[in-house]
Amino acid sequence: MKKVEIFTDGACKGNPGPGGWGAILRYGQKEKEISGGEPQTTNNRMEINAVLQSFKCLKEPCKVTLYSDSQYVCNALKLGWAKKWQANNWMRNKKEPALNVDLWEELLGLYEQHEVEIVWVRGHSGHPENERCDRLAVAAAEKYK
Repeated sequence: MKKVEIFTDGACKGNPGPGGWGAILRYGQKEKEISGGEPQTTNNRMEINAVLQSFKCLKEPCKVTLYSDSQYVCNALKLGWAKKWQANNWMRNKKEPALNVDLWEELLGLYEQHEVEIVWVRGHSGHPENERCDRLAVAAAEKYK
């Protein structure tokens, strides 16, 4: 299996508000930057979208190391929260529905095709790729201001 590193970040100007996401995919010495945004969204949706769009770029099953500064995304994947929500008909508990179901549903289908290691990184702490992803996400969000 190919080994791929994925770095992601999301940004939102207001929450909700104009948002953007950015990602870097690295395979060996090759890198690809991707980004996008929406005029009215939330920070969590942009964080999930960064991961989702990255996995859409993978053409075959890979060993992925995913770096994100979103504890929401990291915990939902690493601790199995999203799979539990899915198994519970997209309910977080007996009273609260899970949010961003459309994105989680699509992401889980792609995520399960790969061997994934999740690495949480502290945001805005000087991590070079996280800082680059933040710039991509902010630039994408700015297009919708």
